[in-house]
Amino acid sequence: MSTAAPETAPADRAAPEGRYFNRELSWLAFNERVLAEACNPAYPLLERLRFLSISGSNLDEFMMIRVAGLAGQIRSGVQNISIDGCTPSQQLAAITRKVRALETGQQGTLSDLMPMLAAQGIHIAGEQRIDAAADRWLKQYFIDHIVPVVTPQAIDPAHPFPFVANLGIGALFNLVRNEDGSRLMEMVLIPSAIPRFVRVPGEEAIYVAVERLVCRFAQLLFPGFRIEGDGVFRVLRDSDIELEEEAEDLVRYFRSAIQRRRRGKVILLELDADFDPAAEQFLRDQLGLEQAIVTKTEGTLGIADLSQIVGEDRPDLKFVPYTPRYPERVLEHDGDCFAAIREKDIIIHHPYESFEVVVDFLRQAAADPAVVSIKQTLYRAGHQSPVIAALIAATEAGKSVTAVVELKARFDEEQNIKWANELERAGVQVIYGFVDWKTHAKVSMVVRQEDDGYRTYCHFGTGNYHPVTARIYTDLSFFTAAPKLGRDAAKLFNFVTGYIEPQDLECLAISPLNLRATLYQQIDREIANAAEGRPAAIWAKLNSLTEKGVIDRLYEASQAGVEIVLVVRGICCLRPGVPGLSETITVKSIIGRFLEHSRIWAFANGYALPSARARVYISSADAMSRNLSRRVEVLVPIRNPTVHDQVVEQVLLANLLDTEQSWLLDGEDGSYERVVVDDESERFNCHDYFMTNPSLSGRGGALKESRVPKLTLRKGAI
Repeated sequence: MSTAAPETAPADRAAPEGRYFNRELSWLAFNERVLAEACNPAYPLLERLRFLSISGSNLDEFMMIRVAGLAGQIRSGVQNISIDGCTPSQQLAAITRKVRALETGQQGTLSDLMPMLAAQGIHIAGEQRIDAAADRWLKQYFIDHIVPVVTPQAIDPAHPFPFVANLGIGALFNLVRNEDGSRLMEMVLIPSAIPRFVRVPGEEAIYVAVERLVCRFAQLLFPGFRIEGDGVFRVLRDSDIELEEEAEDLVRYFRSAIQRRRRGKVILLELDADFDPAAEQFLRDQLGLEQAIVTKTEGTLGIADLSQIVGEDRPDLKFVPYTPRYPERVLEHDGDCFAAIREKDIIIHHPYESFEVVVDFLRQAAADPAVVSIKQTLYRAGHQSPVIAALIAATEAGKSVTAVVELKARFDEEQNIKWANELERAGVQVIYGFVDWKTHAKVSMVVRQEDDGYRTYCHFGTGNYHPVTARIYTDLSFFTAAPKLGRDAAKLFNFVTGYIEPQDLECLAISPLNLRATLYQQIDREIANAAEGRPAAIWAKLNSLTEKGVIDRLYEASQAGVEIVLVVRGICCLRPGVPGLSETITVKSIIGRFLEHSRIWAFANGYALPSARARVYISSADAMSRNLSRRVEVLVPIRNPTVHDQVVEQVLLANLLDTEQSWLLDGEDGSYERVVVDDESERFNCHDYFMTNPSLSGRGGALKESRVPKLTLRKGAI
């Protein structure tokens, strides 16, 4: 466990660097925790390799977006100061040091995993195991599958330096012509459409990176030349898309912006450690590396691509498969989602309970003659989307269907344009929302004609309508037919589709309108309760906490004596446990088999948490400036007693009690220390708990059989 940080002089806490952690360095600390899971001996080997791959993918995105943004500020002379008081140049210098250390850690982790995987018959970069028969097979594979799709490109005055795409991998060759001794540089770029690793047939899995095959059999590509040296490289480019205020056609703008993204400035150049010196200098000169980070490694470039090897058919080296439960509350109504929701609000805890119920909600709406309209937000829907199919089916069945498609969902812009086109062709009314704000709220609204008039059924989610991520992200789906929430949902859609600012909201808080103010109001209420000597506490579960205003309000609450526990998976700019500033605040991060993604707030409201009287909210929004000021988000109060109990006394409390996947943040230096509990009886894994035990809401009659172990808050457990 982390020890208490030494007290810092009050004057230091007045300065930004004394009050807040740097956003970018906090993110890198998060990815270090992800990488640490690749070293977790409790995990099967291929799952450890998966975490290593995820850390690589995370770092790639960080470089392409965050580092690219800082580099762009430096080029433009912009001096945006970070929350902790650093200039872009200062941040980039600190990031560069951390990135180099993180990449070294990734390669070291891979080096540690390789012999363990080899002992299980899986060999990565296994060229040293290639015997004569394997060499013949690889050579023929190279001739049949690689040679037809690669294009050696000479680089001379007649052949300009070729463009290397974002995430592109290539090999550069320093050649000498046998005939006259003249020198030539040749580049071979690896097409992104071919598998990164080639598996040699046989009982043992021997994987060789395709760029290594290009170097191994390069003589077949360059007859008549002597190869004096070579080197493999990988390029990352600026991939952020800046929206121009004057963009008149969002679809056309994003189509062209996606093309520009592929040609952004180089942000990271990764090189083989034994890159030919002449070829390396040539490459550096040609790429234009202003503000770019250049790294060299003796290991594998593009760690993210190890995900291909994770797909090896070795169930003995992976987690035992988990099949989500279908909510029993719905099954008790013969699978009728509307009957189940009409009886009582339901909350579904993904991935422990199946995302299929969300899809069924829309499928049944599409087929139900009583349904007259469906309104749906779409932020990320995936490549194979049953949600899209259900909306199209609803339109074909004569329903009025409106889809709010967010074109600005980073890295999903192209897919979302495709979905928008398909929906429009089917007759769905497609809305792109605001030019300046992303529509990040996850809301589905179905209006049904019933005996007593129209009834509105709503789904509010903390995660995306994405069938793949719903199997690995922990999220909440809240279904309700409460009239107040239905009326508020209608106002939300009118706001996005018609710019009609909602008046007199009855339940929901919406950003950028009043969500921030609602959070502040609830924090202030806890401050007032503490001042009156009543129990005062805040529990929250977030992905990121970077918003200065929220952090300062939490500091104020801490100084008033409010007990605060925050479960922040990723970035946290708040310094916890600092005397005189935040000594009643604890911050923990949970990293495990599933990615914690739900956002929950619980306010004690004058009673000891967990309490049936707590004010509880779920949200699509993190505590970040973009969520509170530049996105359309919703904060949903949970008032149904059963749902309230599940959210507070099951989901939230289990996260607070977790000891096996938790890290504690040191408020002094920003480091995280893994929680270690020696007493076996006090160890608790929240993911195992939810895989093993049903949640409260959605189980219907199962509750009467007392099949739900009740969690209790042990003294000193948090």
